Amino acid sequence: MGSPGESDIPFRSGRAVFLCGAGDARVGRFALREPRPGETLVAVAAVGICGSDLHYYRDGRIGAAAIVEPFVPGHEFGGYLCEDLPDRGLRRGALVAVDPNVACGRCEWCRKGWRNLCPEVQFIGAPPFDGAMTQRIWVPAAQIVSLPEAFGPLEAAMLEPLGVAIHAVDLAKPRLLERVATLGAGPIGLLILQALKIAGAAEVHVIEPQAHRRAVALELGATDVAASVDDFLKGAGKGGCPLVVEATNSPDAFREAVACARIGGRIVLAGIPDGDVYKLSASPARRRGLEVKFARRMGDDYPRAIELVRSGRIDVARLVSHEVGLDDAPRMFDALARGEPGLLKILVHPSEGAPP
Repeated sequence: MGSPGESDIPFRSGRAVFLCGAGDARVGRFALREPRPGETLVAVAAVGICGSDLHYYRDGRIGAAAIVEPFVPGHEFGGYLCEDLPDRGLRRGALVAVDPNVACGRCEWCRKGWRNLCPEVQFIGAPPFDGAMTQRIWVPAAQIVSLPEAFGPLEAAMLEPLGVAIHAVDLAKPRLLERVATLGAGPIGLLILQALKIAGAAEVHVIEPQAHRRAVALELGATDVAASVDDFLKGAGKGGCPLVVEATNSPDAFREAVACARIGGRIVLAGIPDGDVYKLSASPARRRGLEVKFARRMGDDYPRAIELVRSGRIDVARLVSHEVGLDDAPRMFDALARGEPGLLKILVHPSEGAPP
């Protein structure tokens, strides 16, 4: 692991964003470690600031996963290969995406195909494993995802959050022409909105407190938008919806999802609440007889994510509101944590381009 202090950059070193604790993001020198067997070097072209990165920034932890020493965040990323991968037919300089979920492949859950639930996972960008908010990173070659030639760094970085949205919609199992309520119009919520439309939902009602995000939701096909659950239930949501998909950071989100669900309905919770705690009264959910599922990360969803972007059926570029370099990343962490208006997905560009 590198140091969060600034200094000249020696050979085999670079710069990175470090999360050092709650509310403490810094840019500093990063010493590139030695490669492990089966790894290849990637020059990071773009990396997104994810909601989970913000939880580490706000709280210093997500549940038991805590910042013990400075670490480099970033798991939504793409970059350029620094060497040929002949067995994959990929040449040095090729733009690729990277699946950050390095599951063990041996446990009961991996064998069932639930790699996202592997208890032995080494997840790139979650402490103690350094992530991609740096100029170069060693990654297992098996995690490399090849991309269509038309893709750029933005598309490469947005595939992982799109995979999270696909996984949430898979769990939701929307029925043809079903009415759906979604809570949250951040990047994941807006991707879920688009995926629900593709999956056959007739109406997708979006509840989001920030006006600029409600406007983007309407652009991307929302049936209507509401600033609060109360507004929704007084209008288009009267009586509730048979399916509710939540993608917020609010401790009240579980309770609000229950309020938006009709009797016998289904709920999928894709967000992570601030403080790792939900506020919920049991009786409304119990008396509705609701089916509740929790979404964690993504499955093996890169092929579908790539096709949805390649075909233009999902617009990932509209979700990117700001693109910055490493030096501006700490400021963007702070702005996102404060809920500054006008922000959606922030992409950080650590490298100038493909390796020579």
